[in-house]
Amino acid sequence: MQHSIIASAYDMLAPDWLDSRFNNANGVAQHKRALQFLDRQTSGGWALSVGCGCNTRFNPLLREQGLSLEGVDISERMLVLARNADPEVLLHHADICTWRTDRTYRFMSAWDSIWHVQLEQQRALMLKLLASLDRGGVLVFTAGGFDGPSEHIDSTMGTEVYYSTLGIPAILEVIQESGCALRHLEFDQWPQRHLVVVVQRAA
Repeated sequence: MQHSIIASAYDMLAPDWLDSRFNNANGVAQHKRALQFLDRQTSGGWALSVGCGCNTRFNPLLREQGLSLEGVDISERMLVLARNADPEVLLHHADICTWRTDRTYRFMSAWDSIWHVQLEQQRALMLKLLASLDRGGVLVFTAGGFDGPSEHIDSTMGTEVYYSTLGIPAILEVIQESGCALRHLEFDQWPQRHLVVVVQRAA
């Protein structure tokens, strides 16, 4: 199963996210931008990190908004390191595609995680995440910024890892189908096709 392969790969790679060579500024500006769309008259609520990993660089930004933090990851080793780094976060060892929660979220982050889900499951997953947003809630996620569906195996990090994307047109269709609104779309690492998307559910 593809998901077990991803879990094994990230169990092995987990310490790399705590290495001093890791760029801890990665994604911070994009999260700050996404958080600006939240209603300033509202406080509290929950934030969910999808594929949270072990690096906790976004946690202070979320706590500044009064958010309680929750994370889910398929890698057990990532979660062990995450608990050591920030014990106050509610963490779940699970596959996001089958994981269920009774909670809705004021803010959600899926930074460099959705693209490891098999292509045929991504549309359903995105709809599930968007349906889990509170009214006025915001989701920031990354995707491969291609003009159509794409999937490949890459071993740049030292072990084979699967990547896929619906492509920009299909991503926009999913956002429209969900009843949410696109707030921001950016190629933040051009010429790499690393696409940042910010989506908000109507207040």
